This record gives sequence, C-alpha cells and structure tokens, in this order.
Amino acid sequence: MPTPAGKQYAYNRTRQAYLATTLAVADTHWSRLRGLMAKEQKDFPEGSGLWIVPCRGVHTFLMRFPIDVVYLDAQQAVVHLEEHLRPWRLAPLRLSAASVVELPPGTIHDTRTGLGDIVDVGLTGREVKQ
Repeated sequence: MPTPAGKQYAYNRTRQAYLATTLAVADTHWSRLRGLMAKEQKDFPEGSGLWIVPCRGVHTFLMRFPIDVVYLDAQQAVVHLEEHLRPWRLAPLRLSAASVVELPPGTIHDTRTGLGDIVDVGLTGREVKQ
C-alpha cells in the first residue's frame, strides 16, 4: 500500500482502498464530544475522515450534513456500518467497538467496505490512548 506522505490515513486493507487520506483524530473528551458539530460539508471533502477513539457510538446533533460511520473493534476489524447517517440522529451503540471513523457520505459504498474488513489507521508522529 502506498502511504500518503506525512499524513494520517485510514486504509481498508481487505478491499485495498483508502477510506481517508486526511484523517483527524479525536482522542480527548472534548474532541470526541465535539466531533464534526457545526462544521460545513465543504470542510469535510472526499478523502477526509475523523477517527474517534475510544468510541462505541456517535451522534449527529448540531451537524449540517450526513456522514458514513465505520465502527472498529480493538483489532481494527469492521463490526458495524452506518451509511448516510443524517443530521440530528443517534447512531446505535456497539459494545464490541473500540473506535469509529466518520467519513463523507458515500465512502462506504464507494470503497465496498463491509463487516469483517480490516482497517489500518496510520498516524504520523502521534500516540493515541485507547
């Protein structure tokens, strides 16, 4: 897999497809709570992603656009998918999830991501507490 130079990314190893080539990390209480609230869709273009860790479920309160959500277990296998989750919704909790990746709508479909797929999260120069 060619790695984007100097970037954080989410790569579906099973499908050999990038979910995100510009991945932000939400790993503090405040950054996890805030997520993508009040952001504009233009600020979250194709190739963007937000990895929320630890996390077992998400909400889209105060959001202005739909998202795709990939739930990952501790081994970074996909355990649940939410496609085109609209604003002002509460996604289901998945106790087997350790983190989630929020993505622009259509990413799950376009990459053919499915349950059991393995997702590599590449972080450059960053330690994440799980």
